[in-house]
Amino acid sequence: MAQTEFVTFFHAPHSRSGGTRALLEELGVDYDLQVLDLKAGTQREPEYLAINPMGKVPAIRHGKALVTEQPAVMLYLADLYPEKVLAPTIGDPLRGPYLRWMVYYGSCFEPAVVDRSQKREPALRATSPYGTWQEVLDTLSQQLETGPWLLGERFTAADVLWGTALNWTVGFDLVPDTPLFRAYIDRVMGRPAMQRATQMDAELAASQQGV
Repeated sequence: MAQTEFVTFFHAPHSRSGGTRALLEELGVDYDLQVLDLKAGTQREPEYLAINPMGKVPAIRHGKALVTEQPAVMLYLADLYPEKVLAPTIGDPLRGPYLRWMVYYGSCFEPAVVDRSQKREPALRATSPYGTWQEVLDTLSQQLETGPWLLGERFTAADVLWGTALNWTVGFDLVPDTPLFRAYIDRVMGRPAMQRATQMDAELAASQQGV
């Protein structure tokens, strides 16, 4: 599918939007990079709040479409370039599991990680969005055991999301560094596109610090 307009990508180094930059590298497409400096607070300036009132990254703009929230951004980008085959299409048996794991990240994993990092007990089971911390980890572990990728033999945008998420949560000791998680992180982060994105972000962060 030929694209007539570049995606504008709003990004800050060393943030969750690093996963989106990695996905764009995996897709191998051109994009218009708009850099924010979180330490300088540019994400709270009116110009960017008009893009995302939450003042968060990532966000993308493509024509008249404006998308925020990392899983939604990744879903949009992977579907925008179907020829890159990073998203199962409708009708593919993997489409349902793919959507499940893209949504599970924000609906269960992140709330559980935040509660865990703040040393808070989850809400009562009837009101908790994720159940218990152990259930979240066990559910993810069971899925990764089907490997080498989240959906088995096929690498998708979901692996970019989860590989980068586990990389930073394990790195900050928010998630246990189990052999299963470590092997998965190493497979994802060892891909050439992922390494390019990591290097570019390191250089961008250094430039913002005046290094």
